[in-house]
Amino acid sequence: MHPERTGNRGRPTRRAVLGTIAGVAAVGVAGGFGYDRLAHGGGGGEGATGSRGRAGGPHSFERLTGPGRTVVRDADGATLATFTDGARTAVLTGPSRTFSEPRTTTATLTTNAWVRVLPHTWQQGAEKSAWFTPWFTKTLGDSGPDVFAVAFEYSSAGAPDKRDSSGVRYAGTAHFGPRNQRVANPLDFAFHDEQSDFYDYLGVPWTFADGTRVQPEQARYGDVDCSGFQRLLWGYRMGIPLHNTNTKGVGLPRRAFAIAAYGPGLTVIPDKGRQPTELSALQPGDLVFFAIIKDQPNFIDHCGMYLGLDDQGRHRFYSSRSAANGPTMGDLSGHSLLDGTDFYARGFRAARRL
Repeated sequence: MHPERTGNRGRPTRRAVLGTIAGVAAVGVAGGFGYDRLAHGGGGGEGATGSRGRAGGPHSFERLTGPGRTVVRDADGATLATFTDGARTAVLTGPSRTFSEPRTTTATLTTNAWVRVLPHTWQQGAEKSAWFTPWFTKTLGDSGPDVFAVAFEYSSAGAPDKRDSSGVRYAGTAHFGPRNQRVANPLDFAFHDEQSDFYDYLGVPWTFADGTRVQPEQARYGDVDCSGFQRLLWGYRMGIPLHNTNTKGVGLPRRAFAIAAYGPGLTVIPDKGRQPTELSALQPGDLVFFAIIKDQPNFIDHCGMYLGLDDQGRHRFYSSRSAANGPTMGDLSGHSLLDGTDFYARGFRAARRL
């Protein structure tokens, strides 16, 4: 049995219901895929100078609510970092970078947010812990790949292969899934089959903490569906624990609806069965969840990662999708936006901070 269905009795699989999806959403930009490499210093404002070099200066810590969090500020009051109670995700201020995917969207996104994963779940007062000052000083000055940079190492627009000492390809262009021969329209959400998890992309067997051992499917090598991509990124690469069920457990479960309900961290936008319009609680790196099945408007069936505001001031996300055949920030077969009235915006339901 494929791991996507483990612990999921009574829940519909996407394969069973894809035929009921509400058609193909409007196409934003025609053509293929492209990716602009990370560019430093391109955004102006605080991010153009960034926080590098300020790590050793005086800091102050401010407590905010909604959600409860600790904000670190420099001597001038500028934000250096945000740590959220109950989460391991931290957002630090650094040099600006611009992300783009020119053949699937005209939008670009310039951000000075660098998303990192803490060694421990944040709690109020954690800045007094012995681990914090060495970690913060080192990480604030670190220009190595963060969560965003690692995510784009799998861009469907094209990314170079990276292999470990054993020859396992752990990064490089990812695709969504094998071609579904029953579907003719390449913009249909079922054109590429789902059910590809992180170990399928890697092409290696995997043993989970509970002893469950799974085997990759050869036909799915290099593929990850929407939740499989988040597990590849946050679990395999960033070190957040994984389990192979769709129920409560330690770490990230398998499918989107289970990550939304039972994933680690905290809910920052609760699912109320309709599109949320108040998005101020979001921060870069949050996972966002969508109900996109026509006849099941309350069933979470897609997930992505929030990037921030694009050059048009729109809330843009990044996810693995069939039409782009892999991870994309583009607008092929639906704009990658949380606000407005386009397909994914209408289906947006909830957000979680890991």
